[in-house]
Amino acid sequence: MATILVIDDEPQIRRFLRISLTANGYTVVEAETARAGLDACASARPDLVILDLGLPDMDGQEAISAIRGTSAVPIIVLSVRAHEHDKVEALDRGADDYVAKPFGIAELMARVRAALRQRSATGEPPTLVTAGRVCVDLARRVVLRGGEEVHLSRREYELLATLAARADHVLTHAEILRAVWGPAHVHDTAYLRVYVKQLRQKLEEDPNLPALIVTEPGVGYRFRLPAVE
Repeated sequence: MATILVIDDEPQIRRFLRISLTANGYTVVEAETARAGLDACASARPDLVILDLGLPDMDGQEAISAIRGTSAVPIIVLSVRAHEHDKVEALDRGADDYVAKPFGIAELMARVRAALRQRSATGEPPTLVTAGRVCVDLARRVVLRGGEEVHLSRREYELLATLAARADHVLTHAEILRAVWGPAHVHDTAYLRVYVKQLRQKLEEDPNLPALIVTEPGVGYRFRLPAVE
């Protein structure tokens, strides 16, 4: 039974999330301030944190950094702030996902399941990532589509592996560029667009309507796994 910590200063939002999460089989811990949330994160050791950015005692961005200083727990930001720079900053600080208010509960539950799916009991990263007809074997550095091996360049594979290793999580342009091309290229988004297009041509059923490597506008990309009910 996964425990989810909700940090939000709006009582009606906490109540709505408590009812929805409990109905989906989760145990819920609540906090209405950042400080209470940090204390609960340390004492309750939740499996996932849902965090609002507009907290009364500390900006939520700072709270993300504070949590990341001591824990690798998945963090989903749930905030009325919908500007790209807010999303990018939250993800760069270590959040795993970002959902803007108002939100649909079905989408949020899917994001929760995706984040929890990536957190194994051992904390080890996945070695085999499967999405539809595509299978990425990170241990053997092999990519299959429909059972047939797909030949990728070294850079294409590194990009795909970076996304697949954190499947269903949004990775910012800067994160991806730093991991694949190095810190000197964190602003070279043209490189990224070219290689994403190449991967889509090789892996997607319809490269013009990508379902596997999904764009998060203005933020980055997500390697999307099939929904699990």
